[in-house]
Amino acid sequence: MAAERHPMFDDLDVRALSRRPGAKWSRVEPDVLPAWIAETDFPPAPAVRAALARCVDNDLGYPSWDGRSVRNPLRDAFAERMRERHGWVLDAAHVREFTDINQGLQAVLHVATRPGDGVVVHTPAYPPFLETIASMGRHPHPVPYTPDGDTWTFDADRLDRELRERPARVLLLVNPHNPTGRVLRREELRTLAGLALRHGLLVVADEIHSDLVHAPHRHLPFASLSAEVAARTVTLTSATKAFNVPGLRCAVAHVGAAGVREALAHPTHLYGEPNTFGVAATLAAWRDGDAWLAELRTVLARNAALVAQELPPGVRHRTPQATFLAWLDCRELDLDTDPQTFFLKEARVLLNDGRTFGAEGEGFVRLNFGTSEGILREILHRIRNALT
Repeated sequence: MAAERHPMFDDLDVRALSRRPGAKWSRVEPDVLPAWIAETDFPPAPAVRAALARCVDNDLGYPSWDGRSVRNPLRDAFAERMRERHGWVLDAAHVREFTDINQGLQAVLHVATRPGDGVVVHTPAYPPFLETIASMGRHPHPVPYTPDGDTWTFDADRLDRELRERPARVLLLVNPHNPTGRVLRREELRTLAGLALRHGLLVVADEIHSDLVHAPHRHLPFASLSAEVAARTVTLTSATKAFNVPGLRCAVAHVGAAGVREALAHPTHLYGEPNTFGVAATLAAWRDGDAWLAELRTVLARNAALVAQELPPGVRHRTPQATFLAWLDCRELDLDTDPQTFFLKEARVLLNDGRTFGAEGEGFVRLNFGTSEGILREILHRIRNALT
């Protein structure tokens, strides 16, 4: 029986995609299929497009909210979404906006740490986070994810010992994890919470991929573990990954740590504000986009299974528990160059170079499978042919 088609997600045309001015498609030669930067090829949800059209048609003046005397509507919308989806009841007054996750992280590190402070981070790690830690003069404290059957794990006891010997100030927790797609279980989060409390760590939880968790796995917001944990946690998230609107530059942070919240409040304009389009798109996504999101997750689960089925021998892979990203281990391949360069030259497919994710990424590439079934099959076909 033929697999079910999803026209909204599968009726993509390479020629039309190649005319897009954004980074993903504009930075490759015409015969190259891009499967690198973490955005999907899918058009935004109808509710999001309608909200943006209303902005254009009706009003592009100053918004009614300013984030200070009048609260940005994102704050209540985020609190409502966390309560409905995860049972996490939070104070919307503790939410603030940023233009994106990277700005939020940098702002928090700026007010809560000093040069030389240690930042614990699971590795391999999202490259801009590694760049932020280095450029701000903070010291990365890597906690490697290591293979564990069909998934990944980390050594919490080792981290505990290392923190006694070499203290840190912040735990940067990326959950769901990029690039492995790992979704941490409740007991693992509780272990990390215990370490944070024991060693006095501020936790910055990047949960931007939380809407893209694949069944039967479930996302649990770190700050929802307890009031004590929430009081030392900053949760960063955005609708931009799940709803594919990264160019709208809009993110939110629940700042549970009172000292950090107070430090971020002044001066009032230093960290900027999201624009009208970003707020309108996020509100529409969170309030009216869940049916579209459910279909997207079905498509991504199908695509994840296709990657596992069609990868050639020698490329090792653990199916991600979330995201639209596959972390491919190419260390067993007999290549005369790094795998990213090899697949670009021989397959005409652009993947992310694993080395940009830190030392643990040597010999790996990251493949973005957030595209139509037809385009993904062609990407995998080219990768297989390049190795035969």
